[in-house]
Amino acid sequence: MFPVMTTVATRYAPVTTWVLIAVNVLVFMVQVSLPRAGQEFFVMRYALVPEAFFNPGWALARGFEGGSFLPFFTNIFLHGGWMHLILNMWMLYIFGPAVEDRLGSFRFAAFFLACGIGASFAHAVTHASSTLPALGASGAIAGVMGAYMRLFPFSKLLVVIPIFIFPFFFEMYAAIFVGLWIFVQIMSGLGGLLSGMGAVAGGIAWWAHIGGFAVGWALITLIRRRPPHYREYQRDEGKYGFLPNGQRKGKGPWS
Repeated sequence: MFPVMTTVATRYAPVTTWVLIAVNVLVFMVQVSLPRAGQEFFVMRYALVPEAFFNPGWALARGFEGGSFLPFFTNIFLHGGWMHLILNMWMLYIFGPAVEDRLGSFRFAAFFLACGIGASFAHAVTHASSTLPALGASGAIAGVMGAYMRLFPFSKLLVVIPIFIFPFFFEMYAAIFVGLWIFVQIMSGLGGLLSGMGAVAGGIAWWAHIGGFAVGWALITLIRRRPPHYREYQRDEGKYGFLPNGQRKGKGPWS
């Protein structure tokens, strides 16, 4: 099940969303342009390795700095491959513009980074002895998805399910799509901890997603701009405007 587009109307261009996508692509291009040994050092230095943070001696023995908070930030902009990058940037492209429209560009940038750092801490705390590098923007994007679900639970998403070579398109509420997604993350994260499979069972840092989602869910209502401040009502919206699902709110003169 893969989202293709949203139905939430926006007023402003998603400048920060496009900048974040561009920065992630640029960093990945720098990363893959390095020789193999350089790539390995680059990832170990700037991705999040919990053991290196909690045990600096382990990192120093391997030739890079340990105990630094920098990877909690820099790992957000690293990716493990082209598919990892493309999938993350597509999800940011789908969910980012509507959330940015309600926050404003600068506030959205701070929000994105806060979700990413929160995701990093969630991963590090739950897997303090892991020596595997965790990297990617998915934790921050999980926060954007949490904000989207809270702001627009009854908006529709167009999603596709590929069955063999046939794509099946249908609509579903954002609350259902994102709710199912975070449910899978929680169940997988708990399963990984209980089974002792490690930090990134299946190549996915589940608790980074859970942590990022929680930060986004909790933070969005505290920092969002109120509707009168992010845009004026249009003439065809009536006195009270529309709800996110397209229905009229209240009983205005244009209802």
